[in-house]
Amino acid sequence: MIVAASQFAPVAGDIDANVRTIAGLIREAGAAGARVVVFAELCLTGYEPTLIRDTPSLVLAEDDGRLGPVREACREARAAAVVNGPVRKGASGIGLATLVIGPDGGTLTRYDKRNLYGIEAEVFVPGTVDGRFALDGVRFALATCYDNRFPELAERAAADGCPVYLASSVLGADNDSFEKVYPVRARDFGLYVVLGNVLGPNEDGVGCGGAGAWGPDGRRIADAGGGEAGFVLADVGP
Repeated sequence: MIVAASQFAPVAGDIDANVRTIAGLIREAGAAGARVVVFAELCLTGYEPTLIRDTPSLVLAEDDGRLGPVREACREARAAAVVNGPVRKGASGIGLATLVIGPDGGTLTRYDKRNLYGIEAEVFVPGTVDGRFALDGVRFALATCYDNRFPELAERAAADGCPVYLASSVLGADNDSFEKVYPVRARDFGLYVVLGNVLGPNEDGVGCGGAGAWGPDGRRIADAGGGEAGFVLADVGP
């Protein structure tokens, strides 16, 4: 099973531009053999909680037509995409939601971030259930940025038979997660941990890239580096 960990600099508040970038990366990663492509937290809008709070048009529906190019790219690439954005939740709430779009263009699952950070709690409604999906007989667990500070999510993923843990995040160069969170989750629970991250400025700071993966022993097995938009492939097979 080949998974692509992606990174790019989202355009703040421009869903159409970000969708075009995402769709292009899905096609490229699929052509390179990826079956799953993992993107960063709020890749659809950029990590801009205040802008999302003040701009209702940035909130998507699960079946939002603006996601059409992503669904089409998944069908063409025969790959699943793990994308994240503000998605309507109930009558009036907003979830900081991961949507997993399958190789047929349909939605495999939705996961709403359980552990909100800072201003996120003023904008979003936290999720209450863990995120799971399966593809080609492999079970995947989902987590979003600050979620990864809570080891019980990874512990439950391992106990639930998920060997691959997908982390959509927004991290800057000064964030210690690259040393003290992702490799530790991998090693402590015997998981492949795959990180999608951002480049460029956002409401939290400046994304540093470094998308990639850690093996079950905690060692880096893929690193996209900090300079260029794109993706890196990781083999997460048994």
